[in-house]
Amino acid sequence: MSISAVDVRAIARLARLSIAESDIPVYAGQLSSILDFVAQMNAVDTAGVEPLAHPLELSARLRADTVTETDRRTELQAGAPETADGLYLVPQVIE
Repeated sequence: MSISAVDVRAIARLARLSIAESDIPVYAGQLSSILDFVAQMNAVDTAGVEPLAHPLELSARLRADTVTETDRRTELQAGAPETADGLYLVPQVIE
């Protein structure tokens, strides 16, 4: 696919980029080659290919689901001005 100088100016305007007139042919060539590569990738038949989350067949290393800390609620709430049923009580700030 070929990108024209008009297309490059429009893309630059949409992207809010300032491009020098002398650089427009370079950008047109680079954008054209990118679009050609995308077209080449679209031409590949992927009908029998299953989507992957990772290219290697690895299982995730998970840690054991064990309790590492004890319940310290009463100890932590001991310094609070007011608590009730394990909750901190605070003054009402919205009427």
